[in-house]
Amino acid sequence: MIIGAIIKNKQNILYGVSLALLLLLLKWLEWHFVIANHAFEVYVSAIAVIFTALGIWLALKLVKPKVNTIVIEKPVFTDAVFSINEAELNKLRISSRELEVLQLMAEGLSNQEIAERLFVSLNTIKTHSSNLFIKMEVERRTQAVEKAKRLRLIP
Repeated sequence: MIIGAIIKNKQNILYGVSLALLLLLLKWLEWHFVIANHAFEVYVSAIAVIFTALGIWLALKLVKPKVNTIVIEKPVFTDAVFSINEAELNKLRISSRELEVLQLMAEGLSNQEIAERLFVSLNTIKTHSSNLFIKMEVERRTQAVEKAKRLRLIP
């Protein structure tokens, strides 16, 4: 049946195939002339696409987290009862008021908040802080708190 339909419509099928081949030839020639007339733009576009793909690939490689990540765990020793290291406190010659300021720094309070809590001026707190930094040989509040905890001056 199908063969009979093909034989019956042989002329129509040949006409359709020839038109399709002619259309394919015309499109190929059109594409050929577009490339010939705009060769520079085609090459620049191809280079832009290549460099864009390269940039995306490189960015993904640089941003991707490394698999060989090393995690270092440090033990934290805590005692049920905290006692101040008096020897280190005397060695550093830290006054009781400076120790109070240091404890409030460890709580995360700002200089203004410490001044309000201790009922003193902001300049007094700044003076106590700078004296602490000099005595403890540190430059920042976080370093002072970390060193004080390590020396067992604050819990």
